[in-house]
Amino acid sequence: MQTRRIGRTGLSVTEYSFGAAGLGGLYRECTRDAAMATLDAAWQSGMRYFDVAPFYGLGLGERRVGDFLRDKPRDEFVLSTKVGRLLHPVPEDKVPDYSYVKPLNFDVRYDYSYDGIMRSVEFSYARLGLSRIDILYVHDIGGYTHGAARNAVYIRQLLDGGLKALEELKSSGAIVAYGLGVNEVPVCLEVMRRADIDCILLAGRYTLLDRSAVAELLPLCEKKQTSLVVGGVFNSGILATGPVEGAHFDYMPATEDIRQKVGAMEVVARGMNVPLAAPAMQFPLSHPKVASVLVGTAKPESLRRNMALTEHRFSAADFAAFEPFTLVAPELGDEAVRV
Repeated sequence: MQTRRIGRTGLSVTEYSFGAAGLGGLYRECTRDAAMATLDAAWQSGMRYFDVAPFYGLGLGERRVGDFLRDKPRDEFVLSTKVGRLLHPVPEDKVPDYSYVKPLNFDVRYDYSYDGIMRSVEFSYARLGLSRIDILYVHDIGGYTHGAARNAVYIRQLLDGGLKALEELKSSGAIVAYGLGVNEVPVCLEVMRRADIDCILLAGRYTLLDRSAVAELLPLCEKKQTSLVVGGVFNSGILATGPVEGAHFDYMPATEDIRQKVGAMEVVARGMNVPLAAPAMQFPLSHPKVASVLVGTAKPESLRRNMALTEHRFSAADFAAFEPFTLVAPELGDEAVRV
């Protein structure tokens, strides 16, 4: 599998990479055997970049990814995890419902400060059982997750100390790159205007359907040589399932307007004799600042099915045929969107 470089660093990642949220039991239980089989399918497909986070299964995702990678040659893969949430133990009957099924017995506390980030990294080393992390992403900062009032506090934590911690970790060689792992464009623009970051893991905002990153973020990434890793290429599923009853967009049931746009996209894809999921998988890589597309699943058969979608070939003209049906995410209000 081909690789692309992260920012101005010497680090390169495979064009398709593995996202481990599902291994923590997101929406449905994932057994240890299923997790190991899925990770093995990713490795066999040629993926050598693996992304996880403390939040995934409240520590379970990191444990499983670390267990799988521990026996792999360390220089053959790239590993990223995230900072911004600290886990603390709670009784089993006090574990909040964060949409993870059978997570570990922890709850989370947001902390984007210098000390919070340094503590988060140490805890991640312990859960992973690995002594090196290549990329750190600041996880879910922004109004999309926190709302305007709370996010003002967290942004100040990050700017006053969190970024210093990340820069120290990079300067010391503990990590190679750092950036943001978010679901929105505005916070990317805000941070990039105040700091140089290497990369952004952006979920759902540069896809075949949602082009929110195009107007401002992509030009700024080109100017500052910041790479994108794109997650959520199916926009919570609708670009894979089509506009069926119950289809989801952006973590919520799709509106009639979204279903109509996706229906029109399906007609375009049928004219190319391909499933809509195939151009959806490949579209982000058509931009030179996109380093990798993150594929998230907890089933080996789903991983193999998604990778089969990469065998189709598309031209710039093919992708342009979908543009009349694209959208831009509405502006964020003062309240959190993803609660």
